[in-house]
Amino acid sequence: MIIVPYYNIVIVPEISLYFAGEYFKEITQEKGEQGQNVVFLMLKEDKSRETMQPDDFYPIGITGTIEAVDKEGNVKIRTGSRVNIDSVDAANGTIEATLSKRQDIEDLTQEEAAKRFDNARTAFIQSLQNTQNMQFTLLARNYVQQWESLGELTATLSYQLTISNEEKYQILAADTLSERTERMEQAIYQYLEAEKIKKEAAAAQQSQNEKVYREQAIKKQMEFLQKELDEMHPENISDVRKFEKKIEESGMNETAHAEALKVLNRMKQEGQDSHEYGMLYDYLDFVTTLSWKKEEMKPVDLKEARKILDADHFGLEKVKRRIVQQLAVMTLNQKQSGSILLFVGAPGTGKTSIGQSIAKALGREYVRVSLGGIRDEAEIRGHRRTYVGAMPGRIMEGIKRSGVSNPVVVLDEVDKLCKDYGGDPSSALLEVLDPEQNSYFTDHYMNVPYDLSDVLFVCTANTTDTIQEPLLNRMEVIQFPGYTASEKFQIAKRHLLPRAMEEMGIHQEKLKVSDSTLRTIISDYTMEAGVRGLKKRLDTLCRAAAVRLVEGNNRCILVTPGQLQKYLDMKPLLHDHMLEQQQPGVVTGLAWTQAGGEILFIEALFTKGKGNVIITGQLGDVMKESVQIAVSLVKNRYPDKAELFEKNDLHIHVPSGAVPKDGPSAGITLTTAIVSLVTGKTVSPKIAMTGEVSLRGCVMPIGGLPEKLMAAVRAGIKTVFIPVENENDLDEVPLEVKKSLEITPVHTVSDVLEKTGLC
Repeated sequence: MIIVPYYNIVIVPEISLYFAGEYFKEITQEKGEQGQNVVFLMLKEDKSRETMQPDDFYPIGITGTIEAVDKEGNVKIRTGSRVNIDSVDAANGTIEATLSKRQDIEDLTQEEAAKRFDNARTAFIQSLQNTQNMQFTLLARNYVQQWESLGELTATLSYQLTISNEEKYQILAADTLSERTERMEQAIYQYLEAEKIKKEAAAAQQSQNEKVYREQAIKKQMEFLQKELDEMHPENISDVRKFEKKIEESGMNETAHAEALKVLNRMKQEGQDSHEYGMLYDYLDFVTTLSWKKEEMKPVDLKEARKILDADHFGLEKVKRRIVQQLAVMTLNQKQSGSILLFVGAPGTGKTSIGQSIAKALGREYVRVSLGGIRDEAEIRGHRRTYVGAMPGRIMEGIKRSGVSNPVVVLDEVDKLCKDYGGDPSSALLEVLDPEQNSYFTDHYMNVPYDLSDVLFVCTANTTDTIQEPLLNRMEVIQFPGYTASEKFQIAKRHLLPRAMEEMGIHQEKLKVSDSTLRTIISDYTMEAGVRGLKKRLDTLCRAAAVRLVEGNNRCILVTPGQLQKYLDMKPLLHDHMLEQQQPGVVTGLAWTQAGGEILFIEALFTKGKGNVIITGQLGDVMKESVQIAVSLVKNRYPDKAELFEKNDLHIHVPSGAVPKDGPSAGITLTTAIVSLVTGKTVSPKIAMTGEVSLRGCVMPIGGLPEKLMAAVRAGIKTVFIPVENENDLDEVPLEVKKSLEITPVHTVSDVLEKTGLC
């Protein structure tokens, strides 16, 4: 007797089974012969013979007899009755079992069993009719006709049935014929229904696929035809087709690409007659015009960069040195790096134009964005597209104008940003200028991130007083101190005059302006730290000369200092010069303005009164406090002069009363003027001073020293007192200015009074 374990198939009594020799190796290996008995034992889990244990078998098996074995090893077996498995011994791949007979209850007649088998076979044959392969259908029907019972049908379909191994065992375990038949019918009809659903799903899927394939084929054909039409008539290319091509060629990031396609699909659906079509068109036109591709970092030649900076700007050595350092850092890192530069100085000192020189040195595009007077945050971040007339912010608009992703962007006049109900533009700039954030800058209009990390931002301002602290902390302040008279002369001769003549169409041989004339224009017709006013005067001179040339003057026009009033059509400007006469109570101070430095006269006078202090000249709160400190210091230093302050009013005046004046730098000048008045001694008009004072009599540091010293030189001052703590600032003062002045650092009020001869 051969014991054959099996798994996951249905074997029931009284059926004929056909097995390939490879399927039941136990029969072929043990040389099963015709007439030999076989016992089938069903496994709970699929295991190899070597790993089988007694508990791995179900307690019911079935007997069989080998009816035939052919040359190929195929075996025909006729099953017999069911048996109980009393015991199993499985060791070393050998299986032995003790069996006992198990009774079957025949509660179903042969006629009824045959009828139910015919119904199941008919249902199976009908399921085959839905198969499109007719040859397969005929072969299958011939094979089905050979089945003799429901058991053979179930056994043949064992592996296709949707029931579990346990449920297949329950068919064998059924003691009554009716229960076993019912279980087999249920398994077969369940299988047939599943096959029906599978075929319907496959047919539906095939239909859907055919529809999709057809649609794709039609679209490709349409695209091909549209492409042919576009090539034949490029002027008539549709907006949708144009933007499809632009989007694919733009190199957008994934987020921007998805948003652009979304807007494009919406534009397709809306159609040209929609009121939103124009808004959608403008958006796609903007995002596809932007440069999304990362530009390669070009090598920077520092020698060439220095040449460009020197050729475009005379002077400003410290500024140009810092710019070269920035370019060197970028060259080493091969990327945009370093601080955000903030150029601070008076108008006309070259802050904006030096940005053009930086762009030229780097070989990049140049963009200027004016921020003066901006109140709305949307001017920086852009307007959301939900609003009518929505526009991108000025930053992204500038990037679009440049046509590249790494331009040099000059943010002009950042000190003139305003804050109101529309938001705070300064706060919006924080993200733009922060290298840790601007790689994902999102303009509200675009609504997708754009990488600004390759953009070189340069900011300009006239003063840092009005810039918010968080914004100022993100930038490195570089002061533009203004130009000396000799620097202005060189700038006028090398740059401004040739440019003005070129703009007016005047050849060099037709107009000659002497050096003395240029110096006279600088000294008598301008009064600024920069050269903007100087440029205007030279433009005016060239326009007047152009009139004479057009009227028939073919000779070379030579402009002398005496002719300037006629050519410029204005009188010389009145600068404050040092006083020719000295008198008690009058001292020269130095002040800083946004246009540069100026000298400032402090005048003090006693008048009959009751000890009041009268202040005139439009002084601000800071200077008024300086007056109070100066009066207290003098009263404390000269107690014997108390009667003067008690029986008289002290009047302090700063001339040019129509001009507002304020700032913490006039304290020492006010104190010296009052001491001069009290003692009756005079201070030399060739002496000027700057510095704040404390109630302890210390001279406190001030700002704007280079501009103040330039103003002193222009006014003819010879000696200047400055706070000791401002000595380090002398490094920023041009050598020409330092040579023209005797600069004396002072620590206390006593030092000033001693050096001026007041004590």
